[in-house]
Amino acid sequence: MYVHFDGYPDSKLPLLLAAFRFRFAGDLEVMARHLIDEVHIGWEELGTDLLDGAPDALRRSLTRGDELPSRQLTNVYNTDGTPAERELITQDDTGDLEWAYVLRETGIEVIGLLAYDRGPVVEWDTDPRCRILTDPSAWNPDSPAPVGPPRIVPRLSATAPASAPASRKSARR
Repeated sequence: MYVHFDGYPDSKLPLLLAAFRFRFAGDLEVMARHLIDEVHIGWEELGTDLLDGAPDALRRSLTRGDELPSRQLTNVYNTDGTPAERELITQDDTGDLEWAYVLRETGIEVIGLLAYDRGPVVEWDTDPRCRILTDPSAWNPDSPAPVGPPRIVPRLSATAPASAPASRKSARR
């Protein structure tokens, strides 16, 4: 299914991984029906409503507080003025698209179309906060997916660490 806005893996992959786990409770059939079968023409944008059911901390981590709903393409017309109809995008007809995502039983196949005609599969249990490369040539189908563990940023504490020297107070007598 065509998605118009920001199809790069560092944007779409975390959203799809979290949606599978939380909103769709691991039900690939329900997820595919929502994202593909029930869409008239295509998506303008996949939004944070796909994160419904995700823990608040994960949602904040993925969205940085920005909440935007998914929107389907509407009022789309062909150059001759006739209403656009749904087009099937196949491996042989990707046009000018840069990225493709194939929902598989084991995970999401990510295809950097500028470099390959297939790609590695990112397993469904991959942490949605993972670091993801967006260079299409990095998504070699014969190599592991270019995703790394999430960056863990330590929280700043208002208290001094245990190894910090204690402050010295002058004694009064």
